[in-house]
Amino acid sequence: MKIYKLFLFAIFITQTTIAQTYIPTDVGSKVHFVIKNFGIKTGGDFTGLKGNITFNPSNLNSSQFNVSVNATSINTDNNTRDKHLRKSEYFNVEKYPEISITSTKITESTNAGRYYFAGNITMKGITKPVQFGFSATPNTSGYFFSGEFEINRRDFEVGGNSMSLSDKLKVTLTIAAKK
Repeated sequence: MKIYKLFLFAIFITQTTIAQTYIPTDVGSKVHFVIKNFGIKTGGDFTGLKGNITFNPSNLNSSQFNVSVNATSINTDNNTRDKHLRKSEYFNVEKYPEISITSTKITESTNAGRYYFAGNITMKGITKPVQFGFSATPNTSGYFFSGEFEINRRDFEVGGNSMSLSDKLKVTLTIAAKK
């Protein structure tokens, strides 16, 4: 009986320290950006989430985010603008059909349920570091991850020189991930 209890305890300890792998889904998720164009905030969304999220708040060293969106899915509620943004001057979706983000380190915040993401974002074949805070909220099928960060579009050669388009844009992520 002691061996059986020891075995069950070992399984419990293993399950609480091993990170679970989750799959990001478009349902319940939103990848949103906002940029100023002629001084007016304009936004859009991407869909086509895929990748893997390995996450365990008790063992962040084993946590890893590797997620991408389909660049051709850009939706600004203006079909003419969306077609223009798919061209080579902007997202060049024929050559670079995905935008990806990959973590290099996940750390805990001093606030419960909050964490820090350090990693890389790749757009148009250009990879740049990114860091931001995020929340991880468990649900019945996995987690909701939420965070936001700013990037400079020119770092990724998106849009070229523009007098009307801001260089900085805000990206807001609300990612539903399931087991």
